[in-house]
Amino acid sequence: MNMATPQPNIVSEQIKQTTCPYCGVGCGVDISCNVSERTLTLDNVKGTPEHPANFGRLCVKGTNLLETNDLKGRLLHPTVAGKLVDWDTATSMIASKITDTISQYGPDAVAFYVSGQLLTEDYYIANKLMKGFIGSANIDTNSRLCMSSAVAAYKRAFGEDVVPCDYSDLENTDILVITGSNAAWAHPVLFQRIQRAKLKKPEMKVVVVDPRKTETCTIADLHLPIKPGSDVALFNGLLHHAQQNGCVNHAEVSQFTQGLDATLESVEAYTLKEVAKRCDIGSGLLTAFYSLFCNAERAVTFYSMGINQSSSGVDKAQSIINCHLALDLIGKPGCGPFSITGQPNAMGGREVGGLANMLAAHCDLENPDHINAVKTYWNAPAMPTKTGLKAVDLFDAIAKGTVKFVWIMGTNPVVSMPNRTQVEQALSQCEMVVVSDIVEQNDTLKFAHVALPATGWSEKDGTVTNSERRISRQRGLLLPPGSAKHDWQIMCAVAKKMGFAKAFDFSHPSQIFNEYVGLTSYKNHQARLLDLSPLQNLSVAQYNSLQPVQWPMRKGQTGEPDVVSLRPFANRKFSTPNQKAKLIPVSHTAPLQQTNDAFPFVLNSGRARDQWHTMTRTGKAAKLLANMPTAQIHVHPKDAEALCLNDGALAQISSEVLIKANTDTQENAVIYPVKLDEAQRLGEVFIPIHWSAQWGSHSTLGALYDSTVDPISGQPELKHAAVCLKLAEYSSHGVIFFNEAVCEYITLSTFDYWSKTILAAQNDVSEERVENAQCTQLRIASNEDIKTLFSSVIALLPKSAVVYQTHQRDFSVCLAFIEDKLCYAAFVGSDPLPQKAKWSMPAQWLSALLGQPIEETTRQKLMRCEIDEAFAQGNVVCSCFNVREKTIEKAISEGSNTVEQLGKKLKCGTNCGSCKPALANIIETVVIQNA
Repeated sequence: MNMATPQPNIVSEQIKQTTCPYCGVGCGVDISCNVSERTLTLDNVKGTPEHPANFGRLCVKGTNLLETNDLKGRLLHPTVAGKLVDWDTATSMIASKITDTISQYGPDAVAFYVSGQLLTEDYYIANKLMKGFIGSANIDTNSRLCMSSAVAAYKRAFGEDVVPCDYSDLENTDILVITGSNAAWAHPVLFQRIQRAKLKKPEMKVVVVDPRKTETCTIADLHLPIKPGSDVALFNGLLHHAQQNGCVNHAEVSQFTQGLDATLESVEAYTLKEVAKRCDIGSGLLTAFYSLFCNAERAVTFYSMGINQSSSGVDKAQSIINCHLALDLIGKPGCGPFSITGQPNAMGGREVGGLANMLAAHCDLENPDHINAVKTYWNAPAMPTKTGLKAVDLFDAIAKGTVKFVWIMGTNPVVSMPNRTQVEQALSQCEMVVVSDIVEQNDTLKFAHVALPATGWSEKDGTVTNSERRISRQRGLLLPPGSAKHDWQIMCAVAKKMGFAKAFDFSHPSQIFNEYVGLTSYKNHQARLLDLSPLQNLSVAQYNSLQPVQWPMRKGQTGEPDVVSLRPFANRKFSTPNQKAKLIPVSHTAPLQQTNDAFPFVLNSGRARDQWHTMTRTGKAAKLLANMPTAQIHVHPKDAEALCLNDGALAQISSEVLIKANTDTQENAVIYPVKLDEAQRLGEVFIPIHWSAQWGSHSTLGALYDSTVDPISGQPELKHAAVCLKLAEYSSHGVIFFNEAVCEYITLSTFDYWSKTILAAQNDVSEERVENAQCTQLRIASNEDIKTLFSSVIALLPKSAVVYQTHQRDFSVCLAFIEDKLCYAAFVGSDPLPQKAKWSMPAQWLSALLGQPIEETTRQKLMRCEIDEAFAQGNVVCSCFNVREKTIEKAISEGSNTVEQLGKKLKCGTNCGSCKPALANIIETVVIQNA
């Protein structure tokens, strides 16, 4: 009998190219894969050298993509009421509920709330299903919270949502104004590109407009710390200065614009004195800025959430656009008002009509011809004739009961929306909440009747469009895990069960892409710049090999690439009926959430360098938590002193909307540790947005903001709330470190307050990782005394653990071992400042000890709370190489006083470069201290 010879599992290495799933920069990513007959594993991540968005560079989040890509915590199977079901059951239930709801209440009782995390193909199917076949415009997106004001301003000024710049303009300008953006943290790859451009061309000026002195200011020639919300006054003043100094060429500008004279007349009151008063800065700073801008041949204004997230966000963006139009600084290299998006496919969502006030392919819901064209192209049975519910209005409607069904895809609105309490109440009473996501748990999923497992970054297959209108392929690298499906597949399955099989008969994303491309040219007649017809009818092979390409575009001619990208408005023709851009008079109005005696502080919020959105991905990587282990409220030292708030103390933050929601009790309060920060203006505080209730008992930032929105865009005012602060008083405090050996026994509800972070286990100070092991650090507090809290701490342990405990005059310690390995260490005392308490322990040391047998001398040190000096090196600054503050300060004192010298000595800043602004700040501080 012949026996078959076993074939070897031959392994080869391949490079697969895809796109980073984080911010709107849209970086190309090269993934090293080991491919065999049976498996494919992802081994290494590097930036794609030839990708025009990043030319091989990645930030710390992109560099650590594979650290976040395991299946731990993934949602792998559909569930209904928490019980596993098959796909047929789940999709049938959804289809039946939508159909019944339409029959009983009409199509506007159904809503989708989607995300800039979706690929363009997913977004297109969601928009087609809702608007063309359900017949409602009630599809909105979390992009409403990030860039809808910029969209409205572009559309109002240019007739179409067109960003008129690309990334090369950031390098080829004479003056770059960065406003409403901490680019060093939010878009590190672009920030580094600007840094390099400035080094090559020192005469290039950078002006940063921001109430806070952020790390972006490390490259600023001028920093304008304006009063929050005063942006319109600043740019109206610029326009007035330009007019007064003869910098506006009326004859030239009037050829391609309308409204110039009325707009110039409207800014006559914005004199230098008046603007200085409204912006609360010196007239000298204003004069310097205005002179630089008006004397520049090329200027770019780079703006983001600080402009958009406002009750007057559209007018703020318009005031910027007005300046560029009036000074003829648009439609040419190195010029333009450049809105940068925060999500990887916020632009793609805008293209396919993902917002409730637009149709696909930049068509308008207010235009009957557009409505008929889209309806005909889709062969749709029903089309809306009015704007749908924008995000805040959508959740209001759910709360009122007029929306009965909502399908949430790839986003976490309980965390990201304002007025969190109302959002929770709305979802808790909605007849059916469907959530498509990749995680088993988040703040929104606890309200889901049906939870659907969607594919994640490494499995998704389609396209995204970045902030410079560049379409890139996001290629599927791995097969979907468990029962997970692509979002477009899930929606198509539901559509088919609703009776729309023919219109949703897609088997590959290239088919969806081709249909979308066809719609961009259908009855367009060159009226809109979004015309992708040069990409029409791509084969599967052509789609799979599609290279990054920008719109607007045309077919290539002999000797050119197949597709040639064009600069928007280079011909001075805009997408308005008369092809002229519009200057529109706008006035400065104060934020609607104003401070008063009861709520005297302005609350600002924004991104952290190493985290993303609500941390469902980045929170899995201990390295990304090293620089900022937890959220803190940044307070100026003088304000903190007046409130008796020490560094590290727990501050309870309240606002009028929180009190109205009847949740302003300590149990339901918003509480964050205090971080003293001289970069804050007096009377203003800052909290990073990412940490949710998954990370802390009182990490509910959104509860402090009310539902104030811009009247045109519907974008919430998430940069300006009025709050008050006080010390959150607890009787006892502590810190617990534990690893996975006891994780299942830890009940967080044991404590009145808790916040957690993830630490990487290490063998020693040399940073050698231990099988990717992780441990958790908990900060805890209790209204009970130390003895009672300590008893609760010990009660969490399994009976199999060997427990050591000691009680000193002002602290108690508990160490627990399983199989002679340290698995749990708890330190409890009355001091409310853990980092200064006797029982404060360096996280790096404990993470190195957990999971290891430890010597008796080490155990005794821990019991006495004696710190091993090798680990007392301060916070991590460089996440890539785990380089800490004190190590950096020592190197600077020894002569390494440039970022480059620190890199040579310590390696910090030599990988992703995200920490370079922080290194520059430390150098400045140490040099001043040593002077």
